[in-house]
Amino acid sequence: MRAAIVRLWRFARTPEGLKLIKYTTVSAISALTSLFILTIVYGVLRLWSEVFSTLFSNVMAGFPSYFLNRRWVWRKVGRSHIWREIVPFWVMSLTGIGFALFTASWAHDFANAHDLHHLARTVLVVGANVGAFGLLWVLKFLILNRLFAQIADAELGPDPESAEVSPAMDPPRPGPTP
Repeated sequence: MRAAIVRLWRFARTPEGLKLIKYTTVSAISALTSLFILTIVYGVLRLWSEVFSTLFSNVMAGFPSYFLNRRWVWRKVGRSHIWREIVPFWVMSLTGIGFALFTASWAHDFANAHDLHHLARTVLVVGANVGAFGLLWVLKFLILNRLFAQIADAELGPDPESAEVSPAMDPPRPGPTP
């Protein structure tokens, strides 16, 4: 057990480990934002059904998630690339939201079939939302990590240290003049 903790601690201090910790933190912030909004719009205000409330809360939580992931986790600054960053992020997010809507619909049907009161329905909908996004969390990290790494590599270009220079392209060396 101690060896596993030491390995985990060492991994957490690597660039990839730190990135995973930051991604986890952003995911927690996004999840808490979504759950807070869902609890308010469905549980307290009773504005919409389970499914629409789930959709609304997850879309709203997607905005801070995108910007925090882009800036803090993957250290990207400047304009976002619409086709290389924004579209893939929202496709993945909407896929997750679609799965959350499926679980919200299931929660709605289950609650109706068992005649649950509103508090139990709220707990069930929030739990279904957490479960849906928990299942997709690792997959999303792997995809975003690869996506932003490829974008960074493309923006930096080839590594000048690793490029081989042919002798014919060597700059002239200063030497004695005749």
